[in-house]
Amino acid sequence: MRRRAAAAIAIFLGVALAGAHEWVLLAVGDALVIRDELVPADVIHVISGPDHRTDHAIHLYQQGYGRRMFFTGGWCPEIEGNHAERGRDRAVEQGVPEQAVAIDGSWVTSTYSEALRLKAFLDGAEQPGIRSVIVVSDAHHLRRARWAYRQVLGAEIELQMAAVPFEQSPFRRRWWTDAASRQFVWGEYRKIVYYHLRYRYSRGLFREWLASLDTE
Repeated sequence: MRRRAAAAIAIFLGVALAGAHEWVLLAVGDALVIRDELVPADVIHVISGPDHRTDHAIHLYQQGYGRRMFFTGGWCPEIEGNHAERGRDRAVEQGVPEQAVAIDGSWVTSTYSEALRLKAFLDGAEQPGIRSVIVVSDAHHLRRARWAYRQVLGAEIELQMAAVPFEQSPFRRRWWTDAASRQFVWGEYRKIVYYHLRYRYSRGLFREWLASLDTE
């Protein structure tokens, strides 16, 4: 009887520890995720990357969440093309009016530099009165992205973050079970630290050196 009780307790503790372990890992990933309750905005901006970001942004446009779409990103060897142009073409193919799509195909090296391209677009003489933006990217990207975009755009622009649902992307909420998702999550934590050093705390030669490391 005692052996059975001990075995039952061991099994219970094992299950409890496994559950707690998974809860902690989920919390680590979920801390990076932002899912705002969206309201219609002036512009839907897609951070350059895989096509599923563009497709989710198109869906939001078709649902009435934006009056215009804005794509950034220059030449990318992985797609053998220009990210911004690819996003525009994909949107138009899926029924978005061409006049509702704007692009900036300049070379960008990081999420922060894409925020700078968005600010240039918003500040342009042909875009008066734009006060609100929905930014679309992968779920685990959005904590860092919101910080960067808020630093660049300031408090006067209403900023909403729209995460691509996990079921529509190759990445997983249970990120530790998938190699690409593991790389993404750990990479985001490293980049958050880098962003604070690069854009908030560094000065002089140290900042210049950090700038040379910009990649995403």
